Amino acid sequence: MSFLTRGAREQVTHLLDAVCTVTLAPRCAACAQVLERPTNGPVCPVCWAAIARISPPFCRTCGGMLPSWRVVDLAMERCAQCRRRPSSDIDAGRTAGQYDGTLRNIIHAFKYERRRGLARRLGKLMRESSDDLLRDATCIVPVPLHPWRRMTRGFNQAADLAAVLGPPVMHALWRTRATAPQTGLTASARRRNVRDAFRLSPLLSRRSRDAMLRDRVVVLVDDVRTTGATLEACASVLKEAGVRDVRALTVARAALTDGPTPRHPAPRTIS
Repeated sequence: MSFLTRGAREQVTHLLDAVCTVTLAPRCAACAQVLERPTNGPVCPVCWAAIARISPPFCRTCGGMLPSWRVVDLAMERCAQCRRRPSSDIDAGRTAGQYDGTLRNIIHAFKYERRRGLARRLGKLMRESSDDLLRDATCIVPVPLHPWRRMTRGFNQAADLAAVLGPPVMHALWRTRATAPQTGLTASARRRNVRDAFRLSPLLSRRSRDAMLRDRVVVLVDDVRTTGATLEACASVLKEAGVRDVRALTVARAALTDGPTPRHPAPRTIS
């Protein structure tokens, strides 16, 4: 519709929205209400506005929200969990929101219902929460899927998110074995599950490694962070390859529990 004037494009879009709403009654991927403007995407404006964002002060390691500036030890700037188990390979972390309610439903639709168009809007949330992490990054490295899982799912959600963040994307990591899903595992089981599960990609040339990794700033990207075990395993490989500064960026941070982490909800049926 590039040949149309702005006013004409708006009229055509309004007509398409009306036709789609009346004939198809498409539902919001998060709240299941009928979309008034389906051409704007599969999530309604109310749900995007309802996302529980993580606001400063942040834990400098995992990106989680600290209780208050008044209780932040400026020499530490880390949450209780990160102080109990210090990260040696992730230098900074950030996340856009809490993995519950609306954001959980949106990520579920993106990841398991293949609503890949949501990557652009989710990436916008990530950029808004992490401009300082991305500003001087040499490249972005998405957390890889095992080739079999990549084939069965049809895409890597981390790669889709990385592609809309701005800096160059480098597929520097390779998952060497098909690990069990992390959902439902305890923190210690998660760490065992991904131990030695990653290596540098065999497709990565020495020239690319030296240009994009050695003594560089790299941002690791994934969709959800819970214990950080997967991100830590990836960061360890990158540090061994000579990366100076590894930063971790995710869409959401899942709440930590003493027992097994909750499983993803079953796909929702919309009637």
